Amino acid sequence: MAWTHRQIIISIMQVGFGSINTISTKWADEMEAENSAGDSVQFNHPYFQTEGMFVGEILCMIAFYVFRCISRHRRRSQMELSPSDDQSTQFPKRIFMIPACCDALATSTMYMGLVLTYASSFQMLRGAVIVFTGLFSVAFLGRRLRYFQWIGIFVLISGLLVVGVSDFVGENIEGYTTNGIITGDLMIVAAQVITATQMVVEEKFVTKHDVAPLLAVGWEGVMGFTIITILLVPFYWIPGGIFSTNPRGVLEDIPDAFTQIGNNPMLLLPILGNILSISFFNFAGVSVTKELSATTRMVNDSIRTLIIWIFSLLLGWQYFQYLQLLGFLIYSVGVFLYNDVIILPLLRYMGWVNDALPEDTEPVLSSSSSGRVDEEVPGEKVGKDNPNLTVEPM
Repeated sequence: MAWTHRQIIISIMQVGFGSINTISTKWADEMEAENSAGDSVQFNHPYFQTEGMFVGEILCMIAFYVFRCISRHRRRSQMELSPSDDQSTQFPKRIFMIPACCDALATSTMYMGLVLTYASSFQMLRGAVIVFTGLFSVAFLGRRLRYFQWIGIFVLISGLLVVGVSDFVGENIEGYTTNGIITGDLMIVAAQVITATQMVVEEKFVTKHDVAPLLAVGWEGVMGFTIITILLVPFYWIPGGIFSTNPRGVLEDIPDAFTQIGNNPMLLLPILGNILSISFFNFAGVSVTKELSATTRMVNDSIRTLIIWIFSLLLGWQYFQYLQLLGFLIYSVGVFLYNDVIILPLLRYMGWVNDALPEDTEPVLSSSSSGRVDEEVPGEKVGKDNPNLTVEPM
């Protein structure tokens, strides 16, 4: 069946804005500006950029209410009112507190790691969230993974190990050190443990309520923004050690961030790119899952990873390493196997594999841009009527 123009556009939006998100964040890290001490240094403010990510998520809530108003207006303008398919906005907002805390910690940790390592490695290593989410779903949700999911986990881990090794083969770009790359990579992987915890918590508690995906993203954005804003006060006084390059040597110095932006207004481009890309990526991701399939969304996500790697090479942020390309290919095979898309369906079609899936097959788990997991079924709502589904926050 041929895709419609709308489906093509939203797929391009998902790939494009998802790529822009990581590229813009790394671009800001690479840009230099005079700080409050008068020195020209790179823009190393991960918690400030985390705030921007949450602002982008809040925009998803605004989008939800805008689309809801448009939908209601269209129904009122019809001669015969069609039944409303609006999802309820009445649910306990506290259910997003723990996921928002996990999101804030995971995103800030990943952004700190991104400062120390390459953008392509950052994007690929985020795929570890599938491994941890799968294992946690077995341990805490009582799930049973099928044989191809265990194989997928093994292959995916192998691919990530190859990606990690590729970071230390050959010459490093100026400004990167072996110890820094190791630290950055480990921080990104550790953040996926936190993200996987967030996924399990969301599935156990959030999906009991009928919450629209964009609204769920928005509420996590509101709470995450509030949490980070409160933490920025003590962070202004807590020493940052090796993770701090601001003049005061603290975890985060927001006045210094604004000083650098004022001295180099070009910094506004990647910062705004981070904010807007998060919002549009979430919208496009939800639309792709609804109008096409979770499989299409996952394939688009793999394309996004490849685009980020290519841009990193073109912009001189890293050198070409054949091991990284090999790692990406192995990683993609692992993701496809785990999610039971492309490879196994093709083998079944050719008659090489005969393993009819039972009706209670586990839902698809696929990594998303912000490293989250999407388990939404096309055309279905996230909520108590579909207990196996998880909100698709960015």
